[in-house]
Amino acid sequence: MSYMERLTGAGGPDVFFGELRQNWGWLLALGIVLIILGTIGLGMTFFLTVASMVYFGVLLLIGGSFQIFHAVKATGWKSIILSVLIGILYLLAGITIINNPVAASTLLTLVLGGALIGIGIARMVMALQLRGLKSWVWPLASAMLEILLGVMIVAKWPVSGLWVIGLFVAIELIMNGWSCIAIALTAKESEAWEGSPNKA
Repeated sequence: MSYMERLTGAGGPDVFFGELRQNWGWLLALGIVLIILGTIGLGMTFFLTVASMVYFGVLLLIGGSFQIFHAVKATGWKSIILSVLIGILYLLAGITIINNPVAASTLLTLVLGGALIGIGIARMVMALQLRGLKSWVWPLASAMLEILLGVMIVAKWPVSGLWVIGLFVAIELIMNGWSCIAIALTAKESEAWEGSPNKA
């Protein structure tokens, strides 16, 4: 079995990539655009944070509206009142976030910082339990990084609420962009491999 077949599975690159092998350029372009947007976002994290909060609030409004619509349409079942109540709570949360996205991001950032510290502590305990294994230091390092990040966020709160979420969104865009580029280049390589006389 060739390297490319081992990389993409027993079915070979055609099964793995499908038509992406001929259209890898579009995915490459998408990756480049995402990296550019993420890089721009790094310079305007406050606006990205506010935009993310407004977007989240709109999603809650849409979800709450559908929840209430479904509850009203499906009359006669026992949980109709609770379903309507959930929908109303969604709507109230969405309206509150849209009316004051800065306060919402500040509160959410505090929760996020606390969650990172808690997850980091749990992951550190798991790493210490795996101390006999060869690679136990990697989850330990990841745990310490999470705890450090959480402590930094909480220590800078409430100011951190103005930029943390936007920073995370920008980093996610950049990471997603690099992932798209890597997949596109692999698909391109598989296309070139298919036409190579030395593909075995």
